Amino acid sequence: MSYGQGGPQSQWDPWKPNSQQPWGTGDDGSTPDWAALAEASETRNKRRRLLFIGGGALATIGIGAAVAMGVVSANDDKANRPTSSLPATGDLPSASTTPSFAPTSAPPPLDPKEFVSSKAKDTAPNGPDLLFPGKQLTMGSAVYKKGAKADSTSCATGAAGTLGKVLAANGCTRMMRVTYSRDGIAVTVGVAVFDTEAQASKVKSQSDGKSIVKALAGGGVKAFCNGAICRSTTNSYGRYAYFTLTGFANGKDVTTKDTPVFTTGDDLAEFAFQQLRRRGETQASAAANS
Repeated sequence: MSYGQGGPQSQWDPWKPNSQQPWGTGDDGSTPDWAALAEASETRNKRRRLLFIGGGALATIGIGAAVAMGVVSANDDKANRPTSSLPATGDLPSASTTPSFAPTSAPPPLDPKEFVSSKAKDTAPNGPDLLFPGKQLTMGSAVYKKGAKADSTSCATGAAGTLGKVLAANGCTRMMRVTYSRDGIAVTVGVAVFDTEAQASKVKSQSDGKSIVKALAGGGVKAFCNGAICRSTTNSYGRYAYFTLTGFANGKDVTTKDTPVFTTGDDLAEFAFQQLRRRGETQASAAANS
């Protein structure tokens, strides 16, 4: 088909490919309307810019919504839930409720004295070197040098005065003795062993002023308390009765004014008690951990 003057005219669209220009090879002598063409082109450009801006805004809104949804989802824990999701008031614990605890099943602590109160439980090794170890004894600021020691199953050999009779009457099975000295004062501490606590307690109650342990010389200590007045003590702990005899190494009589003699005797009596108690504690601890 040919297009000539007076035939159908194609509409020119600057954005449509292969569209025909409004001018051609016709000889109508007309010229294009450049002003109209420029106005049409500007209108189309504005439309495209509005489309781009609108699309960007929608994309931004979509991204913001996604971020907001992500934040809400990440913090969706119990602390941020509305009050409607919390338990009812009746389900919440009362502030005045007192917590209760189940009773413990731990056994009561063992009594150390029980382990030195009878032959059946007091089974640890014993002897003068175990009760009175080392070569000297320190009590506070006082240092006592250790001298001779003795150990016998014949309790009478370590007794003087009426003590031998009392020991025998109550079933004494062993007598251990150790002597210490300091500044011209000597002291012998004796420990008598029995099968029961009751027997040791009777020795304490039945002893009198003449029931004394026999002084033990040797190990650098000369004989003492042979005919001189000395100070003696008697006590008991568990199945043990323990004694002290303290006097001057030069044979001088002890008077009530001789405070160092009393201090020395008290120190050794205290140490004997501590060692017997420690013996019970050691055995009680071993029994608790077995």
